[in-house]
Amino acid sequence: MNTDDFDTKTPGVFEQTAPTDSEKIGEKYGTQHDRKDMNRLGKLQQLRRNFRFLSILGYALILGCTWEYALLGTLFSLPNGGPGGAIWMYLIVAFFFYFVMLSMAEMTSMAPTCGGQYHWVSEFAPRQHQKILSFLVGWLVVLAWQSGMVVTAYSVTQQIEALIVLANPSYVIQGWHGALFTIAITLFCIFFNTFLIRKLPLMEGIALALHALGFFTFIIVLWVMGPRGSAKQVFTDFEDNNGWGSVGLATLVGLLSPITTLIGADSVCHLSEELRDASYTLPWCMITTASINYVLGFIMTITFMFTVGDVESALRTATGQPYVQVILNATQSRDATIVLTATMALLLLFCAINQVTTSSRQLFAFARDNGLPYSAFLSYVRPGWDIPLNAVVVTLIFTALASLIIIGSTIAFTIITSLVGIGLMSSYLICIGCLISRRLRQEPLPPSRFSLGRAGLYINIMAFCFLCLAWVMLFFPSAPNPTPQSMNWVILIFGSTVSFSMLYYWLRGRHKYVGPVELIKSE
Repeated sequence: MNTDDFDTKTPGVFEQTAPTDSEKIGEKYGTQHDRKDMNRLGKLQQLRRNFRFLSILGYALILGCTWEYALLGTLFSLPNGGPGGAIWMYLIVAFFFYFVMLSMAEMTSMAPTCGGQYHWVSEFAPRQHQKILSFLVGWLVVLAWQSGMVVTAYSVTQQIEALIVLANPSYVIQGWHGALFTIAITLFCIFFNTFLIRKLPLMEGIALALHALGFFTFIIVLWVMGPRGSAKQVFTDFEDNNGWGSVGLATLVGLLSPITTLIGADSVCHLSEELRDASYTLPWCMITTASINYVLGFIMTITFMFTVGDVESALRTATGQPYVQVILNATQSRDATIVLTATMALLLLFCAINQVTTSSRQLFAFARDNGLPYSAFLSYVRPGWDIPLNAVVVTLIFTALASLIIIGSTIAFTIITSLVGIGLMSSYLICIGCLISRRLRQEPLPPSRFSLGRAGLYINIMAFCFLCLAWVMLFFPSAPNPTPQSMNWVILIFGSTVSFSMLYYWLRGRHKYVGPVELIKSE
């Protein structure tokens, strides 16, 4: 007999609370709207709908980790634009990313599937381009999220290495240390995403509380104990420290930092098939997440620009993490800095756990439509587990192999992981472009419980125009006349990915890949 079927809250008393058949059906298949959506999309409900609004909101806020990444990466934008550029570029990127998010929220309400962008492209693109475009987007998104898992796990590793340096200043960071830490962290995340997967919604509540507590702790420490810059310098000082010859161009190049901080509007879309009442709940979750995370990230950016103090010492820190040196300079306490750095490491660990979930669900969805080699294996869902276990394991293998590159060359590692930004931005650009095309052709859109109405076309166009500019800027190096070490190799990894995916499509994909639109049932 399974004691999970009993309520043991009262000591010594066992009250049987076995779920009824209707409750079991609701937990697995969701609401009537969920079943209707899955039927229209021509998909079987294989995953369990464990999430509700609050748990999926916590999931999205933690996976976004906006204020955390603002603290980690803002300092690197100072050479391109200065403090004024960092703050105003963040505002501009957040403003236009909000239109990107609204566009995707409407699409996910029309088609709430864990496939996300490649499904929407298949459904909204002109008929003659549906299959090849959705195939390309599928490859870009799968590899982007897989690379994102590597980046997130390595970010946790960097915080652990910083902690070791704080505790033992003689410690020297080694590449092979980073690789082993990254693999160990990924193993822990995989354990949570397999054996403890049904506890994931509960974990999101705990992580969300720490997310909020950590934010206020960092803000208070920096404002109370840190140095204080002048408002005029912080908000109006635009600089070209890398020699572009134009402050405006330098500031535009600085777009990369806020884009890296805010990217990932699609993250929660890939859990559509694990969320109850997804077509209604998911768009509002995306709106709430963006509203909260963008504001927290902006507050942290302003705080950091006001209290950064000695920039040179922060950049030269032995910990490898400039914000750690800023905290140490502010508090003058190694113990306090260790506590705050450990908090950051824990928050990024929660982010990595969620990253495994999103990465594996995107991999599962694309394999389900035969878009990848060994699709039958990758899309298999073990009965009773209700998770794509094989896709989760492959995510582990991909991350472990990629992390080994750190041993040989951090430059090569950066090249591989640069696919995160360009892959996701390309997918946003293509799927929103297809939605605009559909609207301009005045073809009917699928029914939606979240609609942008008459403003939809204008919102889509604003998002598309911004994405075009941002997409181009992602290929710029951080400084003119770059060396091989400072070169931005995004063009290489992007070109290689597109070339390989198109070669695979020509040889095999066009015969095996089933575009999602082919399975759609009319209302």
